[in-house]
Amino acid sequence: MESAWEWNSPTCPRVAATPLRATPRVSLLRCVLLAASCFIPPAMPPGADEGEWAAVERRGPHLWASGRPFVVHGFNTYWLMYFAADPATRPAVTAALADAADAGLNVCRTWAFNDGGYRALQLKPFSYDEEVFQALDFVISEARNHKMRLILSLCNNWEDYGGKAQYVRWGKDAGLDLTSDDTFFSDATIKSYYKAFVKGTHALPSQLHTLFFHILGCFVKKNTITNVAYMDDPTILAWELINEPHCHSDPSGDTLQAWIEEMASYVKYIDPVHLLEIGVEGFYGPSTPELLHVNPDAYSGTIGTDFIRNHRALGIDLASVHIYSDNWLPHSEEDSHLQFVKTWMQQHIDDAANLLGMPILIGEFGVSLKRGKFGHKFREAFMETVYSTFLRSWKSGVIGGGCLVWQLFPESTEHMDDGYAVFFAKSPSTLKLLTDHSRSLES
Repeated sequence: MESAWEWNSPTCPRVAATPLRATPRVSLLRCVLLAASCFIPPAMPPGADEGEWAAVERRGPHLWASGRPFVVHGFNTYWLMYFAADPATRPAVTAALADAADAGLNVCRTWAFNDGGYRALQLKPFSYDEEVFQALDFVISEARNHKMRLILSLCNNWEDYGGKAQYVRWGKDAGLDLTSDDTFFSDATIKSYYKAFVKGTHALPSQLHTLFFHILGCFVKKNTITNVAYMDDPTILAWELINEPHCHSDPSGDTLQAWIEEMASYVKYIDPVHLLEIGVEGFYGPSTPELLHVNPDAYSGTIGTDFIRNHRALGIDLASVHIYSDNWLPHSEEDSHLQFVKTWMQQHIDDAANLLGMPILIGEFGVSLKRGKFGHKFREAFMETVYSTFLRSWKSGVIGGGCLVWQLFPESTEHMDDGYAVFFAKSPSTLKLLTDHSRSLES
C-alpha cells in the first residue's frame, strides 16, 4: 500500500508516476492530485509568532504551550458561529471575545455544529452551508485576534441546534428503522453521518470537498480569513465529541463506550494534532461501583456514561466534568451545594491524576438565577469554590487543565439568557472574581 505513494511534503503525498500513453488525456482528478503534491503548508495568521502561539499540548496530567504550563481559565458562549452567520449579529461575537480577554480569560468553548435548522452548518448528511462555514472561520479568526483558544464541540446530546435527534430524523427520512434517539450511538448509517461531518470540518469547501476529499485524505479545510487549515491552527485547543452524551437504553455503558472509542480513534486519525475530549458530565458508572455514591443521585449512574471507563478510550486527552448542583440536588441549602462541589471536584481531580493520568477540564459550571432559588452572592461563592478547589491541586503540581464557566454574554444579548448568563456590565463583582483568578494562575 505504501509503495503506491511517494511522499514529497510533510503534508500531502503525490501519486507515483505512471507511463504515458501515445495520446495522453489528463483527467480533472489527476490535476487535483498533482496540485496536491505541490501543496505548501500555510503560514501562521498575520502578526502571529509561532513560538508565542504554539498548539497546546498534553504532557501527562498537565497542559503546555510554547514551553510553559498552560492553564484553562475559560468560559462558554455556545452561539458564536450562529451569530457570526448574520452581519447584524456578528459584532456580538467580537464583543464576547473582547470582554473575556479583558478579564484575563484564555479559552472559549463553543458549538462548531448546527444541524438542519436555521443558519444550519450541516444542511443534511454530506451537505454543508459554505456561508456558515465562513462564520466559523470568522469565530476562529476573531479568537486568534484576541489571544483566545477554542474548544469546538462537534455535536449535542440535546435537541438544541440539531444534535443526535436530528441525525436520527435524517436516518428515518432515509428509510432506516430507528427505535429511539439512542440509535445515534449504534446505527452504522447514523455513525457514517457523524464521521462525514467530522471529516467535513477538515475538508476543502464546495466542489473540491464534494468530489475529491474522500479520495485524497490530505485535503483539509482552510480558514477563508486566515488561510490556515483547521488542523494546523493552534487557536483550536481541542475538539469535543459531543456535549453531554446520554444513552438511556443501555445503562451498562457498553453502547456509548463503543461509540466513544470508535469516534475518538476517527477524530484522531483525521486530526492528530489537536487535543480531544468527550464532553461528558463526569457521572460514575458500572465500572466503578465503589464510586457511584459520589454521583448526585442514583439515576446519574444509569444513563450510559462512566467517567473512568469513558476516559480510558484511546485518543482522549482531557477528563471532562460538568457541575450543576442547582439542577442535580433537590435541596436549596447553600452549604450543601458548596460541599458537593468540593467533593465532586476533588474525586474527579484525584481520579484524573492517579487513574487516568490526564488533565481535568471542568467544561461547564454555573448557577441559574432564573428560578429564584439562588442569587448573585451564592453564584459567586459557587464560582469561587470551583476555582479555589482546582487552584489548590494545580499549585501543588497534582494536575493541570482548568475550568470554563457557563456562560459569559456581552451587552445586547440579554434575550439569550438561560438564567446562567453573566453580564460583566451588570456584575462587576463577578468580573473581579474572574480577574482575580487569572492573577492567581499567573502568580
